[in-house]
Amino acid sequence: MASAAVVASEAAAQAAQADVAAEIIRLVDVCKIYGEGDAEVRAVDGVSLSVKEGDFLAVMGPSGSGKSTLMNLVGCLDTPSKGQYYINGNLVSELSDDELARIRNKEIGFVFQTFNLLPRASSLHNVELPLIYAGISSKARIEMAKTAMRQVDLENRMDHKPNELSGGQRQRVAIARALVNNPSILLADEPTGNLDTATGNEIMALFDKLHEKGNTIVLVTHEHDVALYAHRVVTIRDGKVEKDEKTPRAVQ
Repeated sequence: MASAAVVASEAAAQAAQADVAAEIIRLVDVCKIYGEGDAEVRAVDGVSLSVKEGDFLAVMGPSGSGKSTLMNLVGCLDTPSKGQYYINGNLVSELSDDELARIRNKEIGFVFQTFNLLPRASSLHNVELPLIYAGISSKARIEMAKTAMRQVDLENRMDHKPNELSGGQRQRVAIARALVNNPSILLADEPTGNLDTATGNEIMALFDKLHEKGNTIVLVTHEHDVALYAHRVVTIRDGKVEKDEKTPRAVQ
């Protein structure tokens, strides 16, 4: 019969494995360096960070702190100069260009401050775009895009073009586009930056609702009020993690 110590050790090992398996994002001593010698700039300097399934994380920091560079690394839009970055257990540095493109399209849903919508396309077609790149049939992608539009409460604006929508509605279309592939994680870069306060609060309430439904969210913001919607805030300064703390929402 196994001793109590052995049983406890096995249980701890299983718990640790489950913990690692639940990690969507894992950064280990990641650096992003620009220039050389006296001109070297460490935009991200030795960051270690993990994001688990179901997390709602805000990354804060002043202008030039490295938070946007960190977001680009997490979104596989850039590669680390040093360190290791894993997404869903895959070491990014070992992935081919095709595999990275697949991860950007399927695993990560991007939401940008400037919406990045095609001006002459309908809302529904804008939401369809990631599915077109993924090679999904027309009939299937229309249904998937409609489902995503319903998730952001815009089912009555599917035929409208961006210039026929308010700023908040355009951001909802952008969020629907990010959701359409059912990604592992939503990455939002200053999602309220081009919106007035009331509309920004509406968009953050939508992110709150999406998180409650099980979505994993990482957002970059310089606004303290926006960050408090998250359950965890990581503060970046001079390319380093200065603080990593839970918000009051995490204990509600």
